[in-house]
Amino acid sequence: MVDLDRILKTLHEFRPIFHSEADFQHALAWHIHEQRPDYSIRLEYHLSLDSRDHLDILIFNKPNQMAIELKYRTKSLFAPIGGEVFWLREHGAQDQGRYDFLNDIQRLEQFVSEHDNTTGYAILLTNDSSYWNPARDVSPVDASFRIHEGRVFNGILSWGHTASTGTIKDREKPITIKGTYKLMWQEYHEVVANTYVEGARRFKYLMVKMEE
Repeated sequence: MVDLDRILKTLHEFRPIFHSEADFQHALAWHIHEQRPDYSIRLEYHLSLDSRDHLDILIFNKPNQMAIELKYRTKSLFAPIGGEVFWLREHGAQDQGRYDFLNDIQRLEQFVSEHDNTTGYAILLTNDSSYWNPARDVSPVDASFRIHEGRVFNGILSWGHTASTGTIKDREKPITIKGTYKLMWQEYHEVVANTYVEGARRFKYLMVKMEE
């Protein structure tokens, strides 16, 4: 259907960074539309009438469809680019960010298994190097959820026994990953250094593909 890796490698030419996750979602959907105007694209696609769950982006060209979940986690950055000023906030809570990304994979695996001719993609874009680098701590509480370069994971993923109540609030349930995935981070963009740029300049993305 759509070559998302190629899409992301060309998107940075027009949008090197984004104000928010919603901004990233809209820009990616619009770029896909420009490349493949024959495909239908929906944002915030609800999975059922009685569920609050939704897909960030659904692309379809019958009988095929693609389900995409996005995460945009940032470190503090101030950068005027092309006459536009970007103030990116410090998200922090990387352990929760990892859990949420892996939870997206779990949800997409379920969606793909329930729909024929469907491919799922979970994408995380970040300028926070702690996501793609291995942990410095020997046994972090989120060891099961680590998503650094080269990691291979599957099965049941759970918090370490020393995880605080605040850390796991609303994220208590273990995550079950049915497939086996090796994580490979890709370069997205590095903000050009100048006296007006302050903060983490290098952006990378992780994309995990799910299919029957």
